[in-house]
Amino acid sequence: MGPQRTRPDLGGVPETALWTLYTRALEARRPDRLIVDPEAIKLVDALDYPFRERFGPDKWDMADGEAIRTRVFDDELRRFLQNHPEGTVVTLAEGLETQFWRADNGLARWLGVDLPEIVKLRRCLLPESPRQRLIACSALDDHWMNEVDPTRGVLITAKGLFQYFQPAEVRRLIAACAERFPGAVMVFEAPSRWLSTRMRQGRLRTPAGTPIPPTYWGMDPKEARRISTAHPNIAELTDLPLPAGRGKVYGRLLPWIARTPVVRNWKPVWITRLQFGDASGAPPCGDGPERTRHESRERPASRY
Repeated sequence: MGPQRTRPDLGGVPETALWTLYTRALEARRPDRLIVDPEAIKLVDALDYPFRERFGPDKWDMADGEAIRTRVFDDELRRFLQNHPEGTVVTLAEGLETQFWRADNGLARWLGVDLPEIVKLRRCLLPESPRQRLIACSALDDHWMNEVDPTRGVLITAKGLFQYFQPAEVRRLIAACAERFPGAVMVFEAPSRWLSTRMRQGRLRTPAGTPIPPTYWGMDPKEARRISTAHPNIAELTDLPLPAGRGKVYGRLLPWIARTPVVRNWKPVWITRLQFGDASGAPPCGDGPERTRHESRERPASRY
């Protein structure tokens, strides 16, 4: 008999942590893989869960899409750590993400925030290093903010989270982070507004036919402008491009959409970087060259 496997007890939105884990492991097993993620493979093998029955085989470029989004977040983390090697990385809704093993520099402090049932499972499967901490609470509970050390730089990430919040909740959370952590960087992803609407209407399912939890928020240029003015400390909003993947969709179609002005705002997924400055007028202590908080007090710099 092999080692006893852990049976996860997750449903609804928390179950999506298993889906993203599964797709990363599918990608990591491929000979032409776009990400190297042996920890994801180990986790899938350690869980007693019907991944294939719930989420289906690797079709519709499912693993490819997860991989290229993961690469954007990993690249942003490495960019941050080049400038703040001993900074604090805050991962909102960390789920069963294995970014610590993919991109950690051996110096940074990590703070994972997630719901109690996810934190319990993660602690069972992934022992924490001395530089890692987990907090069991909703990202909307500002309790976690009291645990962040802002003195050496802060990166806040939210991968696959904000779409499950109401629009006003997303803006309030971003504004609270801008208020509490001037000089920090936030990177988040969201489906486009048209895709979020389809998900909310129950029109999308996994390749195995499992319903996808409804989403309530999505991005488009209008929402990007709302986000960029959610708080005076938001100094810059940058729309991050997806790298090219494989096949017709991720290798050719989406890169073409990204570089074609007339259609690029119709892309299915947005990944956005926010640079928080200081409303007093001090320059942000972020990753780029020193600059004023933003060029206009009324309108932060924005790229989308």
